[in-house]
Amino acid sequence: MINTIIGKEQFLIEHNRLSPVNLQATFALLTRFQQERKPLLKDAEWSFKLRVPFIIWLGSLPLEKIPHLRKSTKQIFKNYPETKC
Repeated sequence: MINTIIGKEQFLIEHNRLSPVNLQATFALLTRFQQERKPLLKDAEWSFKLRVPFIIWLGSLPLEKIPHLRKSTKQIFKNYPETKC
């Protein structure tokens, strides 16, 4: 299964299903990886064996280059409403 050729979309779905939030990808990130690591992707053939090189590459990117991980101004955690006992 690791050497099975799959499409880019299927690779994205499976990668995100198996990954924590900080390693989740977008189609744009896969395209950028594909452009920067052309020797790994001959004829645009995706397989699960590319997951480790992709994760290493993704981990090397600065956070501001990963759109869905940029710091936002939204408050992530909200305070619980006060209750009167």
